[in-house]
Amino acid sequence: MDFASLSSNLLLVSFIAYLVATLFFGGAVKGAKTEKAYKNSKWGNIGITITIIGFLTHLGYFITRWIASGHAPVSNMFEFVTAFGMMIVGAFILLFYMYRTPSLGLFALPIAVVIIGYASMFPTEITPLIPALKSYWLTVHVITVVIGEAILAISAVAGLVLLLKVTDLTKKSKQRFWLESVIFTIVLVVGFILSSTVFSVMGNEAEFTYVDKNGDPAKIEYIYPPLFGMNEYEALTPDAMTPLFEMPAIVNAKTLTTFVWSLATGIVLYLLLRLIIRRPIATLFQPFAKKANTRLMDEIGYRSVLIGFPVFTLGALVFAMIWAHEAWSRFWGWDPKEVWALITWLFYAAFLHLRLSRGWEGEKSAWLAVIGFIIIMFNLIAVNLILAGLHSYA
Repeated sequence: MDFASLSSNLLLVSFIAYLVATLFFGGAVKGAKTEKAYKNSKWGNIGITITIIGFLTHLGYFITRWIASGHAPVSNMFEFVTAFGMMIVGAFILLFYMYRTPSLGLFALPIAVVIIGYASMFPTEITPLIPALKSYWLTVHVITVVIGEAILAISAVAGLVLLLKVTDLTKKSKQRFWLESVIFTIVLVVGFILSSTVFSVMGNEAEFTYVDKNGDPAKIEYIYPPLFGMNEYEALTPDAMTPLFEMPAIVNAKTLTTFVWSLATGIVLYLLLRLIIRRPIATLFQPFAKKANTRLMDEIGYRSVLIGFPVFTLGALVFAMIWAHEAWSRFWGWDPKEVWALITWLFYAAFLHLRLSRGWEGEKSAWLAVIGFIIIMFNLIAVNLILAGLHSYA
């Protein structure tokens, strides 16, 4: 049996299932006239059933890819991000049965869909592991990080629903500005997926040689028109666009190019949407948050951090240090990825401190949860792709 092909098909099924389930959760939210109907809607029941089917096929993807590769599928960006999306859905399913709130699914599943779409932009081929990755502790470290970050992501979803419900989007305010900024950030991720797809379909490829940070020759291939060139680059593809800037070895010029094109696409997409609807984009989502219980969303956000923070601590700090010592003979080295993992940990530690000792509840707590997820995504996208470090192999 071709487990590699089977795993790809299972991932596609889960992607479609999440999209369909989102529609049913939308029906549950819009069609409910009472609190009881909101919690026990037949549309919500259908939505969670389809979500579970999608999660099981997603889990099937994970298992079959593990069988096909011979190692845990968490060793590169495609595998890590798809696992992240799977765990977000798993965390949502658990919380849905605890609190029966369809609004959570209506926002959590699209985020999982966007994350899986983001993963599809990376190479999907199964490749042999480099020596540093052949470690049991790597598997434990990454899977624990994925679970912890997924649970923390649910706190941001609950926070976003709360903020959409309580914010008056008809009046200009700091609250409306920052909420719209969060929506703008989501549009930027969609812009990345859109631009990557368009240039891939166009077959826009250009290959270059360059000198890496160790002084060794290497090759790199762009799918975007190269705005930035790697250190001492030379084009191998005839008629390839000449990069506008040459970057130092510490910066990954290919991913910086990807970031700039994605940013430009996202900005254009956002401006087009604003031009069409002639009001903040957040107003499109606000009606789906109106039936959510504010106190319940606050409780879900807080409990998600209470559970996710210690799990993240184990994965991103404790298990990561054990693996780092095994791979590089040191527990800590101020690698960019390590630094941002510490920043993320410190932020959520501050979140719990402010919640428990200063009484930051409701909107304040919701904003902290949303900011925390933005830090996680910055770590996932910008730190992984732009800054060169020991984790750049991913």
